[in-house]
Amino acid sequence: MIVSFRGVRKTYDGETLVVKSLDLDIHRGEFLTLLGPSGSGKTTCLMMLAGFEFPTGGEIRLDGELLNNVPPHKRNIGMVFQNYALFPHLTVEQNVAYPLTVRKLPAAERAERVAHALKMVQMERFAKRYPAQLSGGQQQRIALARALVFEPKLVLMDEPLGALDKQLREHMQYELKALHEKLGVTFVYVTHDQGEALTMSDRVAVFDKGIVQQLDTVDRLYESPCNEFVANFIGDSNRLRGTIARVDGEFCEFRLDDGTQLVGRRIGDAAEGAPAVACIRPERMSLAAHDANGHANGAAANRLSGEARSLIYFGDHVRMRCALPGQDECFVKVPLGTGALDAFSPGAPVALAFAPEHLRVFA
Repeated sequence: MIVSFRGVRKTYDGETLVVKSLDLDIHRGEFLTLLGPSGSGKTTCLMMLAGFEFPTGGEIRLDGELLNNVPPHKRNIGMVFQNYALFPHLTVEQNVAYPLTVRKLPAAERAERVAHALKMVQMERFAKRYPAQLSGGQQQRIALARALVFEPKLVLMDEPLGALDKQLREHMQYELKALHEKLGVTFVYVTHDQGEALTMSDRVAVFDKGIVQQLDTVDRLYESPCNEFVANFIGDSNRLRGTIARVDGEFCEFRLDDGTQLVGRRIGDAAEGAPAVACIRPERMSLAAHDANGHANGAAANRLSGEARSLIYFGDHVRMRCALPGQDECFVKVPLGTGALDAFSPGAPVALAFAPEHLRVFA
């Protein structure tokens, strides 16, 4: 463990807590992402760790040292901002050297470290250029090199890819992940983009209303969300409203408003008769054989009858939009080449099948 938050609280107006009693451990060498919607408290946590904000209560420690009142320049932490914050009047190598200059390192050592940092981000040949002569992706690399050049204990990133176009942003995600694996430095990354979080992170802390809703590895976060907010914020989910009809250990029978009975994994302590919301991923549903009225054939544990509305083309798959009785619209991820797509007709009956272990019931 390299960083610990213990009971950390933050308020800007003396009344409303934007961070509420945060307990969080950051492991040495990991890539941790703080993920959440705007106003969830994730950026405030990063800024408190960087030293640009100070906690109202609680403790933040770096390698056991209390940071609460330590100024940013004495924390040995690298920082990459969304706008990169490069000095326009300095060349690339001068920008990268700046943290070493203020630390008064000898010129020879500065030159050696700058050359090494530029090589890490593959920007050696741009050393004499100015920021205005670089693309957005190149500026992002320079900002990262500057954050790494003084060999910090950890590197903080505040939505550094937000200003890039989609294709470059995705490319930089892979580059950041590869660089992290190569260097082994602890990265703490803030974003509201779930795709970025899932692509790059070892673990993700999902924030909402100043609280960490779930802290987990990316696969467990996606496959085993602990509550309805996480299920809906991470990836896509179809929501079904109903009542818990019967509890059977970790599973339960879930009755929809139209009387349809489903079986799902019960999350929480809800008892029989409690209203609940169930979530199922679009890729976990499949089109099933059905009769002329849309009633599913076969004996699969979970089957729903509905009506096809439209197809949405995603390139590598198609999403079918379906209407279910008394429920919100439902989306099903259908592989290209599926025979049912050829026979698609708006308004036609459809039957959807899915396994009980993929339906998570939150009460």
